[in-house]
Amino acid sequence: MADEPPASTKPERVALITGSLAEPRLTRIAGEISDASLDPVVVNVGVKVAALMTAEIVERRLKLPEGTDRVLMPGRFRGDLDRLERFFGVPFARGPDEVADLPDYFGQKRRATDLSRHDVTIFAEIVDATVLDIDALLARALFLKGEGADVIDLGCLPDTPFPHLEEAIAALHEAGLKVSVDSFSLEELTRATRAGADYLLSLNETTLDVAKEGPAVPILVPATQGDLDSLCRAVDACLASGQRFYADPILDPIHYGYTASVVRYAELRRRYPDIPILMGIGNVTELTDADTTGINALLMGMISELHIKAVLAVQVSPHCRTAVREFDRARREYFAARQAGALPQGFGGGLMALRDRKPYAASPDDIARLAAEVRDRNFRIDVSEAGIHIYNRDGHHVASEPFALFPHLGVEADGAHAFYLGVEAARAEIAYKLGKRYAQDEGLKWGAAGEIAGSPEEAHRLTFKEAGTTLQAKSAAKTEARAKAGETP
Repeated sequence: MADEPPASTKPERVALITGSLAEPRLTRIAGEISDASLDPVVVNVGVKVAALMTAEIVERRLKLPEGTDRVLMPGRFRGDLDRLERFFGVPFARGPDEVADLPDYFGQKRRATDLSRHDVTIFAEIVDATVLDIDALLARALFLKGEGADVIDLGCLPDTPFPHLEEAIAALHEAGLKVSVDSFSLEELTRATRAGADYLLSLNETTLDVAKEGPAVPILVPATQGDLDSLCRAVDACLASGQRFYADPILDPIHYGYTASVVRYAELRRRYPDIPILMGIGNVTELTDADTTGINALLMGMISELHIKAVLAVQVSPHCRTAVREFDRARREYFAARQAGALPQGFGGGLMALRDRKPYAASPDDIARLAAEVRDRNFRIDVSEAGIHIYNRDGHHVASEPFALFPHLGVEADGAHAFYLGVEAARAEIAYKLGKRYAQDEGLKWGAAGEIAGSPEEAHRLTFKEAGTTLQAKSAAKTEARAKAGETP
């Protein structure tokens, strides 16, 4: 006992529970993640697939190594963890769904990422607010709030009357929303601030007097395109008078001054280290044929480094329909990364829509070994760099597209099974061609761009976790036949 290190310096001993099929891979990974603070011990409970066990089976079979501090069950284990904690007297938790993700799991747990905080306000514009009635405005505004917007921006159309502007501001306030009004008309901006709007977009050094007409905070812009000095004069005027404001040098479209406008944001921050700056992203996201997740990731990087305090997001074009949601996720991940003094990697991956950093949960050799152990007719589907794998006791087939696999499956007379396999194989093909992680019976994950009500797993209806009506009917028929024959179900 005298030779043991002090308790405070002993590594945490974590029992990694597994079955015989996953044990070799888990043992290899455990060796890779072991270090001075972590002592992972692989425990085979004597079944093929540990995820399928119940809490009762675990209680009967599991023998914990001496000195275990924590037990990690497979991610797909659905037994009662609280019951197991009471029985064994140590904490139990679920790990990641895939063994390959254990290194990331332990790294993230140590870092304990908090995505509840951010320091960027999102303005979300309703570009055609002038022609929408109050009910339509409220519906659109509440949707945008649900996507992550903090301020609803009412976009006024040129030469189009907005007779219900005051009523719209009042209705949005009544719903608990903050409101900005975006107009080229000084008359509309004056009406807006007198009606209690929270922000005005946009004023410059020649129109700044409108801000005196009411409580709205002005967003300042250059008097002419690219004129940073005129913006600075407006900023100086507000600083001198105590008028609250945001300053926006204006982000221009690519090939129409984009790079110069990026430089203006950096120069404005150099001149004024502490003023609140707003960036409108629509000129880049809306006017570029590229997925917005990548564009927003780069823009958020500039916003984070320059400590820009607000962003104006627009989602008019169909390819920008999740811009607000993406920026909400980006501002949280980048804030966490900046606070940690880290690159924006490993903080949730909300902007990883079309690719995954680790697309394959298993190698072709791993899958071949698993396939060789299968003794039943149920098909398993996996994806590796070699292609789409489908296997059961009758064979293991690999191809780059589903049509090449179908002749080997023998399900021509089983419509329900063929349909299920077709859906899963198509999903596997998408994952293989894009480089995304695939897991059978689970929907592909598309980051912030593909979030839905509920988890992808809940949304995925075609699963063997609960048989559909066709398969239920077949199962019931088999059970009835066995009962008639005097067999035990």
